[in-house]
Amino acid sequence: MYDFCVIGGGIVGVATAYRILQRHPGASLVLLEKADALATHQTGHNSGVIHSGIYYPPGSLKATLCRRGARATKEFASAHGIAFEECGKLLVATDAAEHARMLALYERSTVNGVDVELIDAAELARREPRISGVGALFVPDTGIVDYRQVTAALADEVRAAGGEIVLGAQIDAVTETDTGVTAAGPSGSWAARALVVCAGLQADRMARLAGLRIDTRIVPFRGEYYQLPASRAGLVRTLIYPIPDPELPFLGVHLSPTIDGDLTVGPNAVLGLAREGYRKGSVDLRDAREVLGYPGFHRVAKANVRTGLRELRNSLFKRGYLAECRRYCPELTMDDLRPREAGIRAQAVARDGTLIHDFLVERTPRMVHVLNAPSPAATSALPIADHIVDQLRIPGDQATGR
Repeated sequence: MYDFCVIGGGIVGVATAYRILQRHPGASLVLLEKADALATHQTGHNSGVIHSGIYYPPGSLKATLCRRGARATKEFASAHGIAFEECGKLLVATDAAEHARMLALYERSTVNGVDVELIDAAELARREPRISGVGALFVPDTGIVDYRQVTAALADEVRAAGGEIVLGAQIDAVTETDTGVTAAGPSGSWAARALVVCAGLQADRMARLAGLRIDTRIVPFRGEYYQLPASRAGLVRTLIYPIPDPELPFLGVHLSPTIDGDLTVGPNAVLGLAREGYRKGSVDLRDAREVLGYPGFHRVAKANVRTGLRELRNSLFKRGYLAECRRYCPELTMDDLRPREAGIRAQAVARDGTLIHDFLVERTPRMVHVLNAPSPAATSALPIADHIVDQLRIPGDQATGR
């Protein structure tokens, strides 16, 4: 029997395994990932931004963990020779309504302790001549990194500390007893004194498989990206984001330089009918049936009809997507939008239609389940892992130190 078992090979799961072994040197640990590689889903399909925490409600786990996570990510990358860049982020207001929201966001940023500079249209034009707006917020600490490389380095640390990582380990049964937890599937069975599940897009299913009675379901949203041609890679020097609408759950289409020199545009947010289907038009009948039959989704859809139709239109017709980009970068053309692989966001939705915006963790005597780890989960992975390990309080178990 292992001391610890972690299910999930995204950055949150691997960071959790790393933190467990840091706190409990010499403990035995196995990490199980159903894919043939780590970081194959949300971790490997995002824009690589090291977020600052400017958006999130003061006092929320998101706000607290994001600030800590940004520092921890940069420190970890520096210590492991992983390239990152503090390119900064400009949140651009394009009209009076957005300018008013921008000022409110500036006030929130000061409460959250985020370093932000308020700039006018003239200063915006000086810093980014190709970007148009009536004002902007500049967040200097925002950066970019390749989170797949961060995950790989974390995995190396797990192995160096004696942990095992098993790939291709599909789990279809989880049994908790007074003395431990067993996770089993076609390729084997693993018993441990404590189990942590960081299953991302499959978080709700794994929780129900383990016997938890939860009131949320994962609704997948496809985030579709485009990539600009190499000749446009120097179009901007910083990340360019719109001012977010507080009534909407997503941040909007943005221009993102990547650490490997590309410049991407996106993502939008459209309902996904396959939790792990990245090709456009992907449909998984089980996934589609669970989403479309869920009362919580019906309530979300009813409350966001206009937004949903707009996002669907922009997905189907590139011209609509381009219009979103041209609000702040008017020189972009249809030819600039080259296809890039989509991402899929695991959005937890309650039965009453509430979108769960913060991190959500559920525990039993010997299990911890991460039910919702929305953006900025990659940025916040190390402090999220600390938060998870804090939940591992198993009376009488020497291995956990409790």
